[in-house]
Amino acid sequence: MAIKSKLLKLLGTHKPMQAPVLSHDRFVLSYEGLVIGTLSVQDGLWRFQYSDQFKQTPGLRPLVEFPEVDQIYESKDLWQFFVSRIPSAEQPEVEQILKREKIREDDAVSLLKRFGTRTISSPFQLESAA
Repeated sequence: MAIKSKLLKLLGTHKPMQAPVLSHDRFVLSYEGLVIGTLSVQDGLWRFQYSDQFKQTPGLRPLVEFPEVDQIYESKDLWQFFVSRIPSAEQPEVEQILKREKIREDDAVSLLKRFGTRTISSPFQLESAA
């Protein structure tokens, strides 16, 4: 087993989270009213970009996975910072929600919309902007 998949399994993610190819969506990441940046997805490619508000606020540190504030980050796989907001579909109550709301467990966009707004483990808020 490759190191990356071992790490993903250890973190509770058994496979990389990708967006459906035809997905077009945008999320705003904020902290106590300050817009940190935007996460968008288009044609299966995720993008994260810091907001001008974040860049112009002195004394703020960038997120560990996104160390350069002027860079636009792109990936086919959703970054762990965001994946951690999605609970495991192996949890019975999550499995019931997915079935009831007809959400596929491999649809990262729908999962973020449904579960990603707030988490106990992160002070950041993620809102769908679509």
